[in-house]
Amino acid sequence: MTPDDHARAAADLLQAEDTGRQIGLLTLRHPEMGMDDAYEVQNAIYRAKLAQGRRVIGWKIGLTSKAMQYALNIDIPDSGILFDDMAFDTGATVPAGRFIQPRIEAEIAFVMKSALGGENVTRDDVIAATDYVAPSIEILDTRIQRVDPETGKARTVFDTISDNAANAGIVLGAERHAVDAFDLRWVGAITSRNGEVEETGLGAGVLNDPVESVVWLARRMAQYGQSIEPGQVILSGSFIRPVECPSGTQIHADFGAFGSVDINFA
Repeated sequence: MTPDDHARAAADLLQAEDTGRQIGLLTLRHPEMGMDDAYEVQNAIYRAKLAQGRRVIGWKIGLTSKAMQYALNIDIPDSGILFDDMAFDTGATVPAGRFIQPRIEAEIAFVMKSALGGENVTRDDVIAATDYVAPSIEILDTRIQRVDPETGKARTVFDTISDNAANAGIVLGAERHAVDAFDLRWVGAITSRNGEVEETGLGAGVLNDPVESVVWLARRMAQYGQSIEPGQVILSGSFIRPVECPSGTQIHADFGAFGSVDINFA
C-alpha cells in the first residue's frame, strides 16, 4: 500500500464512524495489505483525530487470549488508541446511534503514574510505573464489515488494526487498587447482559498475566518511537469473548472483591 492508500483508508473509516455506515474490507481492496500497512492506517486516523481536537487518554491491547489469536490465525496481540471522547462513567447510558455494532469486553485497566517506554521494558518497570489498577469494560465497534456479503470473506487482523483495533469506548469502575494488591492472574469477572450471565473469565487469559500485556505494548510502541505517558489508561486485554450489545442492553461486569462496572445502551 502507498501512503495515499493509507490516507484514503483512514478517511473512509472516519467517515464510517461519522455516518454510521460501514465500509468494505480493506483486505479485499488491498490484498497486499500487511501489518505495517494496518498500523499506518491507524496512525493516519490518530493524526486526523488530533487535528479535530481529540486528546489521547491511553491505549488498548487486543487479541491477548489464545482463543482470539487462533480465531484470527495470528500469534501476537494488537493495539489501538483511546481518545478522550471514548470515556464513559460506570452506570452511564450510551446514546442510541452512537455506535454501529457495539460489543463489550471485560478487562483489567492500568492507570500509569509515570512514563513507560523502551524496547527493554520489564515486568518490574510496569509495576513501578503503575498508579493503580481498576475493573473496566471496553466498548468495541466496527466501522468495517465483519464479513463481506458477496464473497463471504471475514475481516482479518489487518482490517481490525486499521479500524483502531475495533476500539470505541472505555468504562472504568469506581474501585482503585495498588497493582500488587491482587494476583491479577486470578482476578476475574462474571459478565451479565440484561441480568443473564453471558461470559466469565480470569486475568490469566491475558498472556498468562495482564502485566505482561502492558510489557508487550510498551515494547511494541518503542518500535514506532512512542511511549506510554503519565496518567494514561491501558486496557490490558479481554479475558472474555465479546458480548453483543443491541439497543436496550444493560451490562453488569462483576469482578468480585476487585469491583464492578456497568454500562447501558439506549
